[in-house]
Amino acid sequence: MMVVLVLLGGAAVWTNVLGVGDEVRGVARRIELIVDPPPDRPIAAEVHVTPRPSRAPMPSPAPTPVASLAHGAPTPAPTPTATPAPQRAKVDVNLYQDPAAHFITEIDHEWCAVAGTQMVLAAHGKADLTESFQRKLNSRIVAALDAYGVPGYEVRTYETRADALQDAARAISEFRAPVLLFAWRGAHTWVMTGFRADADPLLFDDAKVAGAYVLDPWYPRISSIWGPSDPPGTYQNAAEMRRNYLPWKRPEGKYPSRDGLFVAVVPTVALNR
Repeated sequence: MMVVLVLLGGAAVWTNVLGVGDEVRGVARRIELIVDPPPDRPIAAEVHVTPRPSRAPMPSPAPTPVASLAHGAPTPAPTPTATPAPQRAKVDVNLYQDPAAHFITEIDHEWCAVAGTQMVLAAHGKADLTESFQRKLNSRIVAALDAYGVPGYEVRTYETRADALQDAARAISEFRAPVLLFAWRGAHTWVMTGFRADADPLLFDDAKVAGAYVLDPWYPRISSIWGPSDPPGTYQNAAEMRRNYLPWKRPEGKYPSRDGLFVAVVPTVALNR
């Protein structure tokens, strides 16, 4: 089950210690309707992403030479060299050299979204990777990433896994910030920190992403359905992505805005640290 605290809304941060428990519960309910809504309810906060038209990068044209004066006589300026088109080459991108240093497991078996959010907040310098912070995040503070000072994350849906991974890879390359993937048909959260592709997705719209580096909050547990989880920073190849990153399908009912689609939470601004 998705934990109802993550990702959207500009709610203020409150605690029961300050005597505003009713407001906390109200904020929790509003965030729940966005992140983990009841079935059969539209989710206006999501953005459905369609594939970009494929285009190859073009070389920059050479500027037109202009005349210059030298000793009173006009002479042609040197002819600039045209910038060549970028060369297509495989890329291997990971935000973290030491993934274990950026990882924390979920304390409770239902806190994958809590731990995933904590790792994203920590990447932006807004949280500690401690159990005490995770407990506070879950039990005392109901807030969005934006309320913690990490604005710009957007819930997106995609028709295909390839489109989702390409968009996630493009965001990681452009903003140097991690992405959240809703794995296990929406029952689990992965933090995507890097990828491998046959080309730079910022330069080639048709770049094919082969797999992703992830932080799995479930580690080191073993799922009776999905099997053992992997250590922080494990590269999940195409076969593992097909096995784990599946279209949204929840047993509790229908979700018109998500059913049959791949869901990710993607940064739209640069890493804030």
